[in-house]
Amino acid sequence: MSAGDWKNLYQAAVDGNLDLVRHHIIEEVNPNYQHPEILRTPLVASLIEGHVEVAHFLLAHGADPSLVSELDNLSPIQAAKEHGHHEFADHLKRIGAKEPNEPFWWRWLPV
Repeated sequence: MSAGDWKNLYQAAVDGNLDLVRHHIIEEVNPNYQHPEILRTPLVASLIEGHVEVAHFLLAHGADPSLVSELDNLSPIQAAKEHGHHEFADHLKRIGAKEPNEPFWWRWLPV
């Protein structure tokens, strides 16, 4: 997979444009890429914007169900819960998605 037209894939996920999301996935755009200008995954973005159908499609086509978006430190489960998509959050748990269990600010602590 490539980053390809990742910004277009991301915008399609934000807009809920399933046909365009499908096009970019068929063209092998990586659904897990986080562009340095945006730092959010298409999966998390689609959940924040309320496009659960797009989120299901991304998940079925390679989106990592545990990948945390760097911008807001949200996992897909957290995004689903915070934006009222509890059935989708339950689905993510059933398929083994992980929830972060450390405060977001720990990422800035020296190791």
